[in-house]
Amino acid sequence: MLENIRILADGERDILKQSHAALQAMPLDYRADPNPDLQPPLYQSTLADAFSVSGPATYCKGQRSTLHFKPSQKEGWWLCRSDLPEQFPIRVSPRNVWTARRSIVLRCGGPENYVRMCEHIIAQRLGMGLDNVEISLGTGDPPLFDLGSMPIVEAIQETGLVEDKNRPLRYWTVKEPVAILNQWDGFLLFKPAKNGDRNLYLDVGIDFASAIGKQRIQFCLNQKIFRHGAQARTNCSFAIMLYTKTLGKLFADTRNLGYNWQNILVAGKKKYLNQPGMLHNGKSLEAVWHRACLDLVAALSMLESGRLAGHISSYKAGHLLDARLMSQLYLQELLVEVH
Repeated sequence: MLENIRILADGERDILKQSHAALQAMPLDYRADPNPDLQPPLYQSTLADAFSVSGPATYCKGQRSTLHFKPSQKEGWWLCRSDLPEQFPIRVSPRNVWTARRSIVLRCGGPENYVRMCEHIIAQRLGMGLDNVEISLGTGDPPLFDLGSMPIVEAIQETGLVEDKNRPLRYWTVKEPVAILNQWDGFLLFKPAKNGDRNLYLDVGIDFASAIGKQRIQFCLNQKIFRHGAQARTNCSFAIMLYTKTLGKLFADTRNLGYNWQNILVAGKKKYLNQPGMLHNGKSLEAVWHRACLDLVAALSMLESGRLAGHISSYKAGHLLDARLMSQLYLQELLVEVH
């Protein structure tokens, strides 16, 4: 089966086979089958009204950051730095990824026109089904919430979405099965949608040498599932937590990083060092839900227009591999419309 998969960039097929077998051997902790009552929409959506959400700034200690969401007639997602009026809005797109090593940072034009750690914001695009929106913020430093991106999710649900019956919604999938690998034998595998199916199915597995251990979930993406996953906090090891509070203060990418014992899940070697959430059958699945909904779905939401359909498997992957996949889909012109 894997012999016919096109491997993007560098990567050995034997490693893909081994890693794919490891994912398939991983016990399934949670599975949600498609709900036949939730059919993918036919028309593009935007917000019914504007709203704002605020929280402690991610990188500026003692400051707050506010996101102003408003309806848009322009197709896609646009981030506007209100403090940089002479800079163009940043289109959410693989073309505008500045870096994805620690988090997804988007930039357009001058080096100061960026938004850091934007994945928890843009994940709403596919997760909540919000196709077109403009977001203004007075800084490149977004808020860091205590529960994933729940304040944004709740604001979108309270405000509501409206469909434009004059603007059909296009769905995209890959021409052929494709995979991309990282240096830790992780992979992303994207298989085309079958028979005109416009749903997006995710199979996500993580494997940490810590209390997090092995976790795997499968689901068909919809608003209800995403709302559940969007409450998952970022996770880190105790060593990383300690680093951000000590030596990390010497470096720009971690200086004043607003991690605390409420907004981050901290995992030791044998046990969690604070209270884990999202228990299922007695096991915390917070880490894999964060990986699926606020990392992977965020990167997939960099699709410039329309929505994605098909089957995507993720194993030991992260921001960098997610962003590379999206870039390769555009660079190699691998996307086709679902009919």
